[in-house]
Amino acid sequence: MREAAVRVIFDNVVQRFRIIQERPDTLREAFAKFRRRTSYHDFEALKHVSFQVAEGQMVGIIGRNGSGKSTILKIIAGVYIPTSGEVAVNGSIAPLIELGAGFHHELTGRENILLNGLLLGLSKRDVMKRESQIIEFAELGEFIDVPVKQYSSGMYMRLAFAIATEVNPDILLIDEILAVGDGEFRRKCFERIEQFRTLGKTILFVSHDLGSVRQFCDRVLLLHGGELIEDGSTDFVISRYESLLSQHVDSLRTQAW
Repeated sequence: MREAAVRVIFDNVVQRFRIIQERPDTLREAFAKFRRRTSYHDFEALKHVSFQVAEGQMVGIIGRNGSGKSTILKIIAGVYIPTSGEVAVNGSIAPLIELGAGFHHELTGRENILLNGLLLGLSKRDVMKRESQIIEFAELGEFIDVPVKQYSSGMYMRLAFAIATEVNPDILLIDEILAVGDGEFRRKCFERIEQFRTLGKTILFVSHDLGSVRQFCDRVLLLHGGELIEDGSTDFVISRYESLLSQHVDSLRTQAW
């Protein structure tokens, strides 16, 4: 049996952002503050994070808001370059990490299919071959020829998911985007995710929906304050996360008293 390839490697990755603490609201304030030293501090969104994801795995990434989950996906997608550490990504990527990302708002849905397909590495001929399947899956009807600036968040999600999964990537990145879809379309999306798993695709899935994480993920990473504090079986890591959430609630109650 062929050994599964390693699709994603994070080795001691640090992601640091510079947070500017004051911004001038007017041109006059900008000139007044020109000679002053700008106040800022560095924020480490990821702190020495290491893990690997193999071909065919669906890995959930959970944690409270601000723990670094989306930052990991954006590094894998090439949106961010890590401050330090090594990252290797082996295979084509389709990222669903920000609603409307990659769409030109003045273009129609149909035109954005071509634009996104090209951005994801397909030729124009390949995109045109897949266009009808994308439109059928997205179920946008006549809105496919309407500028996407008129789309609801759910319509954005339908089109983005249809494009990302139809281009047949090696690695699919999903960041909470399914949360804006209606129940029936979410069911259809998860059916396609299941098909991807059957085909041996690699999926990284950021979500607060622990039921979906428990149902679909082979393994889960738990982030807390930018650190990877657990990496293991789905049930164990979710249990650890629920314990952390319970401790946080108890702490807030104590402070309230």
